[in-house]
Amino acid sequence: MRNEPTWRIPVGILGLLFVLAVYGVVIARYAPDLIGDWPTLVQTVIYIVLGLIWLLPLRRFLIWMETGRWG
Repeated sequence: MRNEPTWRIPVGILGLLFVLAVYGVVIARYAPDLIGDWPTLVQTVIYIVLGLIWLLPLRRFLIWMETGRWG
């Protein structure tokens, strides 16, 4: 266990917020143009998948914030 604060946690949180904001803006900007004419149910499924896809790299990122290693 870690007894002292580390720079990785505040930097990691700021980085995560920045990347999520950029991801959200990119999805909000380009997804409607690509899938706007598709049926509503299909759009809903795609937006749910896009809303969850950012979770895939999160585990490794949180491990890095705590340990300094990516795995």
